[in-house]
Amino acid sequence: MMKKIVLSVVTMMTFAFGYAETTPSHRMGIDRQPVNYDMSFNVHRLAAKLDLNENQMETVEVIQNCFNNEVQEAATSKGFERRHLIHQAVRKDVDRMHRVLNDEQFNTYMMLLVTTLHNKGLM
Repeated sequence: MMKKIVLSVVTMMTFAFGYAETTPSHRMGIDRQPVNYDMSFNVHRLAAKLDLNENQMETVEVIQNCFNNEVQEAATSKGFERRHLIHQAVRKDVDRMHRVLNDEQFNTYMMLLVTTLHNKGLM
């Protein structure tokens, strides 16, 4: 009798978790806004905002393409692994950008990055 009850509970939980994973809400942020993993943007607008020179602009474009690709790869993972991969991608992006930008540019970039991550539901 007890074995049947335990198996029934396990079966119900399996179905419940399976259903929860297939609903769109598993891709929702904490405030239930859809999560957007596309981190591509207009590099020319960023260059104008940060007052980048040509060398910086080329380097920033490469860094941002890498960052967007890493976030897109993270989007294919699930749960904690996804959060971990996004966190790693952000840390790599910040380290790379810190090497290219001066302090004033970097502070502005960090403000834009945090705002973007928050708006896209990744933070």
